[in-house]
Amino acid sequence: MFQLEDIHPLTDFQRNAKSHLNRVNKTGRPEVLTVNGRAEAVLVGRKAYEKIQDAMEELAAIKSIQTSLSQMVGGKTIPAKTVHHRLREL
Repeated sequence: MFQLEDIHPLTDFQRNAKSHLNRVNKTGRPEVLTVNGRAEAVLVGRKAYEKIQDAMEELAAIKSIQTSLSQMVGGKTIPAKTVHHRLREL
């Protein structure tokens, strides 16, 4: 996933932030920022971040559906008529 040219020291990013931001936005590839030779942070461009956010929202929706299906199979649901009746009683 990461290429060698996408790994940079944090100090280089601090000195040349604009250049790094331009690169991640142009290439769409993330950069790994290191401190003392160890990965500490990942820099992603705006478009890549938006794609990640969209994927996370889709995953949350899928998990919600899976939970609902499990509850249905486990008999942990209430018929809609019962819910409507209870709401009318409030």
